[in-house]
Amino acid sequence: MVKIAIAGGSGQVAREVIDALLTTKKHTIIVLTRTSAKPDMNSKIEQRVIDYQDTGDLVNVLHGVHTVLSFIQLLSDPDQKAQRNLIDAAVKAGVKRFAPSEYGSAGTVNMPWWEGKQKIREYLEQINKPNKILEYCLFQPGLFMNYLAFPNRTSKHLSPLGTVYDFQNKRALTVENYESAAMTWTSVADLSAIIAMAVDYKGEWPKIGGIQGEKVTGTQLIQAGERIRCQPFTVERLSLKDLEEGKLRSSWSLSASHKAVSKDEAARMLEQVTIGMLLSVAKGAWEGSAEWNQIFPEYRFTSMESFIVDVWGEADD
Repeated sequence: MVKIAIAGGSGQVAREVIDALLTTKKHTIIVLTRTSAKPDMNSKIEQRVIDYQDTGDLVNVLHGVHTVLSFIQLLSDPDQKAQRNLIDAAVKAGVKRFAPSEYGSAGTVNMPWWEGKQKIREYLEQINKPNKILEYCLFQPGLFMNYLAFPNRTSKHLSPLGTVYDFQNKRALTVENYESAAMTWTSVADLSAIIAMAVDYKGEWPKIGGIQGEKVTGTQLIQAGERIRCQPFTVERLSLKDLEEGKLRSSWSLSASHKAVSKDEAARMLEQVTIGMLLSVAKGAWEGSAEWNQIFPEYRFTSMESFIVDVWGEADD
C-alpha cells in the first residue's frame, strides 16, 4: 500500500484511473485540485485544494507520497509552470515516482496543442542529469478506442470525441499514400488498469511507457469498419502538401471539441486538430511502443475488433 497524489484529479481520464486504483483497495489517494473539493468524488479519497504557484505548499502536501500521477490540462497551463512546480515539489518532498500529463501519442509533431508535453519531457530529462533523482514514466496508450464509438459513450467518465475515422457516418479522412501508417489504439479501461498495475510494480518504471491495446493501419481500421458496419466507407484521401500548408480540402472535419477549448475557438481549433491529426499519423507520431505490454504479458487487452463489434455490430444502417 502506498500514498498516491493525483494532480488534475477531476479530469475525465484521471477519474477513470482513480476508479481503477480504488478497485484495488490498496492505496491512499489524494486528489489535488485548484478549486473547491468535488462533491461527487468518492468519500474514500482525500481532496486538497492547492495553489500550483506555491511550491512550499505543494511540498507539504506531497510529504509521504510515493507516486504522483499528473493529469494537469496542458491547454490551461501553456507555459507548463504548474507541472514544473509539481515536479520540483515532488523532488523536494522525496516522492519516488512521477507520471507527467501524457496519456496519448508517442510523438508531438504537427500537434501544437501538445507542445507542453515536449517541454515537460525535456524538463524531466534535465533534472535527472547527471544523476537520476526522480523515477518517471511517460504513459503513452495512443488514441483511445472509445473515440471510435462517437457519439456513443462507452466509459463512465471519458466523454465521446470524434476522430478522422467516423464509424457513425461510415466515412474517413486519410493522407494520400500514407494509408499504411500505423496507430496505437487502447481503451481507457485498459490504460487505467495498466496504471493501477504499474503503481504496484516492484521494478523500475520504464521512462517510455508505451501501452498497446492494438496497433493497426488506417487501411486495416477502415476495412474493419466496413466489415462490421456492412457497408463501404466514404474515404477522402487528402494531399500531404495541402495539409502542411494548412489547407483542409475535405467535405467534413471533427465536430466535437475538448471542454478546455472555448466555443469561440472551437471551429478554428477543430480544423487545426483535424490537420494535425492527419499529419501526425502520417509521420508516425501515433505508432507507440509496448513497454508495459512486455512487463505485464499476462494482461489481456481489449481488441479493436471486439470493441467495434460491441459498439457498432448491431447498429442500424
